[in-house]
Amino acid sequence: MKKSINKFTVLFSSMLLSTASMADSFSLNSTQIALGEFMDKAQEFEGFGCSGGNKSPQLSWSNAPKGTVAFAVTAYDPDAPTGSGWWHWQIVNIPSSVTSLPAGSGDQSNKLAPEGSLQINNDYGFEGFGGACPPEGHGVHRYQFTVHALSKKLELPENASGALTGYMINAHSLGSASIEALYKR
Repeated sequence: MKKSINKFTVLFSSMLLSTASMADSFSLNSTQIALGEFMDKAQEFEGFGCSGGNKSPQLSWSNAPKGTVAFAVTAYDPDAPTGSGWWHWQIVNIPSSVTSLPAGSGDQSNKLAPEGSLQINNDYGFEGFGGACPPEGHGVHRYQFTVHALSKKLELPENASGALTGYMINAHSLGSASIEALYKR
């Protein structure tokens, strides 16, 4: 009997700790995109045969890991027929006091990007957000929007590539949270 009580106590305590840690875990939310849901035309690229609004979605995050100095936000399509995916957006060195980005923060004008942040050239070739534009008939593509908590501000060369930026983000990441939205043409 004593053995059963100990197992029950351990199991119950473990469940309580798991619930508590889940409540405090780093998370990413949006009023415009959702996990496993299709994005709107507003997040479609304008160009390459696409005619969308090319507007980055609103994003907000909470419960960043202790020691976070800055944030980076990325948008990546692993299904692009390139052999290496497609970087739609990388914005780094977002101050640790910032916990949300309004819709349109990825605009090339940088008017809505947080002060001190840096937008990297996307795979379309310009700084800022480049919306979804999968090839027609290529099926559903996944768009992974991720916020990364960084242990330091990133020091990047001018015109850093998406690959180098991704490497530096991962090298200094304390944790990340993602929303994977969908799109197809």
